[in-house]
Amino acid sequence: MILTQDQINLIKDQQQEAISLKRMTAKQLDLAFSEKWFKIWVPKSLGGLGLTLLDGVKFLEELAYHDGGLAWTITLCSGANLFVGFIDPQIGNEIFKNPQVCLGGSGRASGYAEREQGGYRIKGHWKYATGAPHLTHFTANCVITENGIPVLDESGQQLIYSFFFDRNDVLIHYDWDTFGLECTASHSFSVENIFVKDSRSFLINESKSTWPELLYQYPFIPFAELTLLSNFIGMFRRFIDLVERYFIIKSQDEVWLKDKGKLHFKRLDKIRDDFNKRRDLIYQLAEQSWKNREQDMDNAIIYNRVAIESRAFVSIFKDHVIHLFPLCGIEAAQREKEMNIVFRNIFTASQHSLLQE
Repeated sequence: MILTQDQINLIKDQQQEAISLKRMTAKQLDLAFSEKWFKIWVPKSLGGLGLTLLDGVKFLEELAYHDGGLAWTITLCSGANLFVGFIDPQIGNEIFKNPQVCLGGSGRASGYAEREQGGYRIKGHWKYATGAPHLTHFTANCVITENGIPVLDESGQQLIYSFFFDRNDVLIHYDWDTFGLECTASHSFSVENIFVKDSRSFLINESKSTWPELLYQYPFIPFAELTLLSNFIGMFRRFIDLVERYFIIKSQDEVWLKDKGKLHFKRLDKIRDDFNKRRDLIYQLAEQSWKNREQDMDNAIIYNRVAIESRAFVSIFKDHVIHLFPLCGIEAAQREKEMNIVFRNIFTASQHSLLQE
């Protein structure tokens, strides 16, 4: 998938408004729904795009290059829509008849689901449901209980199931107030004493998938690592380009170029070279792991490499941003300048626990 120039122009035009609104704008949502961006991981039979892993992460990188906040929202919501591959197929068909269906929620097991006949009685409070204002369904993890006592699984750990709720059953707490990724509107939500049927519970595990597509046979953790990393790759690539643009403008000053510029350009070239090598390696691992799944080959070593390389990538380039940012003048500190927006988005995204070392 390649973004058209008209799409890029709209993304750029809407970025500031989305930051001010602290949510996606109507035009952004119209574009996302019309192009099925929330459904990049949904089968074509359900009205989705059914992208391969590599095509999907490269698309998310390109989106993040132009607007990290928009890309983060698309990434997290499309990742939640992927859960259709693990729920009851009949319910999946019913839900995804809606062209604007959008799932989102939390992976933290901060709720409790008491077993009852035919379903569960649920209460809980969850943080960081990206895209909360436009979600049609909320997903959440819950500790399973019987008579108020947590149920243990075969390994002696608390049994945890995932659930999804209709929007009308959820109370949204509008508490997302960050210095970056403002438009993701990742608000908290809660439910209190609601009953959900068994068919509204599911397990995010490739052995429990309910659809035959290869993507649902791919483990969720390396999938999540790769899709989140693609956002960092796109944002870092944009940041490096913006720094280079600033250096080029500054180099018109011959004194700056002689005293500082040549050294700065040399340093930036090394960073970009390392960036490209690491990016290529990540995508090689993604492509090989996908081919191995097609041939039903073991991927344990590659999944481990993905985990290591993705975290190293974020850690190293976060340090690069910290060192490059002070070289870019007071303009970089102005909130409405793109470099400042990208800087804020990178460091807000870096608070996500998945890719922290």
